[in-house]
Amino acid sequence: MKILGAKRPDADSRRTNRFRVALLALAALAAAVFGVYRVFLHATPLRTVAAAEGAVPVRITGPGTVQARAPVTLSARVTATVIQLHADQGDVVRRGQVLASLDDRDLVAKRGSVAGQQETTLRNVRAAKANVAKAQADLVLARSRHRRDSDLFAKGFLSQAALDSSVAALRSAEAGLENASATLAARESESGTLAQEARYADAVISFTRIVAPRDGVIVQRLAEIGNTVVPGSPIFRMVDPGDLWVATRVDESVLARVRLGLSASIRLRTGETLQGKVARIARQSDAATRELEVNVAFDAPPERFAIDQEAEVTISAGDEKGIVVPVEALVRNNGRQGVFVVRGDRVEFQEVQTGAADAATVIIRRGLVAGQPVIATPKGVKPGTRVRDTAAAG
Repeated sequence: MKILGAKRPDADSRRTNRFRVALLALAALAAAVFGVYRVFLHATPLRTVAAAEGAVPVRITGPGTVQARAPVTLSARVTATVIQLHADQGDVVRRGQVLASLDDRDLVAKRGSVAGQQETTLRNVRAAKANVAKAQADLVLARSRHRRDSDLFAKGFLSQAALDSSVAALRSAEAGLENASATLAARESESGTLAQEARYADAVISFTRIVAPRDGVIVQRLAEIGNTVVPGSPIFRMVDPGDLWVATRVDESVLARVRLGLSASIRLRTGETLQGKVARIARQSDAATRELEVNVAFDAPPERFAIDQEAEVTISAGDEKGIVVPVEALVRNNGRQGVFVVRGDRVEFQEVQTGAADAATVIIRRGLVAGQPVIATPKGVKPGTRVRDTAAAG
């Protein structure tokens, strides 16, 4: 009896080992069943939408800067020293307003010299006119004497020598008048020349007053009192706020959609958003960036602005029609853009070409047809995933 009792521990050990093996086999079977379920029987619940015909507003967006359509640079036209400045940056000025004064003493002195010459020439003209009047009177007298002497000579009461003297006196009177008239013409010509010099001197003196050629705002002051300026030296730059626009750059691929008069939204760096319209489209594209300039004019200019201020322009270019899906449906797979479509009960990656998009929807130009079910929220989805419900959701 003691010998039989001694063999029981081996039997218990064998039973324990068989139990453990059975448990491991059961676990393996459960794992296999779960794997089969996950691969072949389990369907992940996913929301789908049906690709449908629709339209998406086309928005062409690009960076830009605030510019003036016709900026004006006020420059010196004479060499002089700035003695007064009547305007500064930011000032609103009116047409004809004096903005700066230059030293004009030398020019005024030269104008005075011309004025003195004009007075002398005027007296010379008067003397020349008096000489012409005297020569005319002498000629009238010489002609009268010549007629009288001719009558006397014909009647035999006057000698040939006396008649010849009368003829010579007539010729001398005629020459005297011609000479007096030529002198008067010369003096009048001198007077005209001096008058032109006086007008030129007055014009040059006027150049020492820098005036605003139009209403506007001073955006830059480029000289200070005491500076010596020369012809061409800029003193002020000014713009008309009513002529402001934003110079933006758009890709040449969307040029066909941009037209004059299209509405646009302009967002300034300050956060202010203003409305405008396309006012000019460049016809020269940048060979490096393949972009071209489009100028968008403000409907109403901003109250505060700065030339070259940054802005972002969004041009409303109508609608693009086609197949529409949610923007969230777009995914990237191995560097390719596409969507997950449902074929049968499986998810497949479908590469697509997109068009216009807004915050919610996007146009699919190529890759989908109307009615095709698309995974609406594909986060975490992989190609080959089995789906439970493929009914299109609006």
